[in-house]
Amino acid sequence: MSKNSKIIIGAALFLIVPAIAVLYYSSAVFVPLFIAFALAYILNPAVKLLERNGVKRLYAIMTVFCLAILLCTGFTLFFAISIMGEFANMQLNLPAYARHLYEVAPEPIKGYLGIETTGKLAVRLNELIEQARNAAPDIFKPLLAIMRQALTSTVSLLLAVLGYLIIPVYLFYLLLDLPQLKTAIESYIPARFRPVYDKKLSEVDTVLSGFVRGQLSVCAILAFLYSAGLYVIGIDLAIAIGTLAGATFIIPYVGTIIGISLSVVMALLKFNDLLHPLLCLGWFGFVQLMEGTVFTPKIVGNTVGLHPLVAIVALLIGGQLFGIFGMLLAVPVTAVLQVFLRSLAAYYRDSEFYRGDDGRSAH
Repeated sequence: MSKNSKIIIGAALFLIVPAIAVLYYSSAVFVPLFIAFALAYILNPAVKLLERNGVKRLYAIMTVFCLAILLCTGFTLFFAISIMGEFANMQLNLPAYARHLYEVAPEPIKGYLGIETTGKLAVRLNELIEQARNAAPDIFKPLLAIMRQALTSTVSLLLAVLGYLIIPVYLFYLLLDLPQLKTAIESYIPARFRPVYDKKLSEVDTVLSGFVRGQLSVCAILAFLYSAGLYVIGIDLAIAIGTLAGATFIIPYVGTIIGISLSVVMALLKFNDLLHPLLCLGWFGFVQLMEGTVFTPKIVGNTVGLHPLVAIVALLIGGQLFGIFGMLLAVPVTAVLQVFLRSLAAYYRDSEFYRGDDGRSAH
């Protein structure tokens, strides 16, 4: 290795170490920037499509911004109205829920709670509802006090909140400057390494686009199917449960577990039988079968290519190290690492050590 190469590698390491330290201790500031970068990655194909059709990039970004805002606003209104209606229906069914719980509750628990008769149960429920109604205005007082104290004493928290508020600004400038950013990064890559760089960048982009855009599409389809199926079965909060299960499927397996658990509990509370919980299980099983055999292969494809066991281990490690944020990133980060591990494996198989000094396999 030449002297200049050693100097360059040493300088790179000298810069990387403090950069990692800054990222670690300023994570609250960089998380909004990362979210904006992820959103820019998702929206950039739509901007490029408009560009290819003769629209200037600035106008294309503004058009995509407006469409995204309209879509999010429409979905939020629909979701809010649906949830309000579902909660109203659930409130009407509360006496039936209480009766079913009373029928299955063991006698010692009834005695401990003071609900030995259905009349006492009704009185107790009314007391709890009244207490909850009176306590509602006071629920957020401790939280507001903590936030007020934190905002007056912690500059970092104020910066973090400000960072989330200006995510649209980050997003706009990232979308506007992505081509220049790519060109600037490429200018630091030596010419002899650019073919390899372009190839690996293309592979990483294929993996990330397959997971991020494809997985989001699959989540939307699952949310619709879960909600529709639970609504037909007659489960209260069908849209809320279905949407939550579909949205949390961005973390593989988590959405399915949440959806099954909540739907089965609601089915038991409302119908007090085995048929409706089994219908919920059957519907989730059918949708999961469709997801594994139709939706994911057709939409996401085999670009991620992680074995289920590898994905589960990656989720557990990500959750252990970085919590829910780590679980969100576990699968795409592991898939990107797999791209470089494949290259490393190919390099190893082509090495003299693997083939033998004479270029032939050792015997």
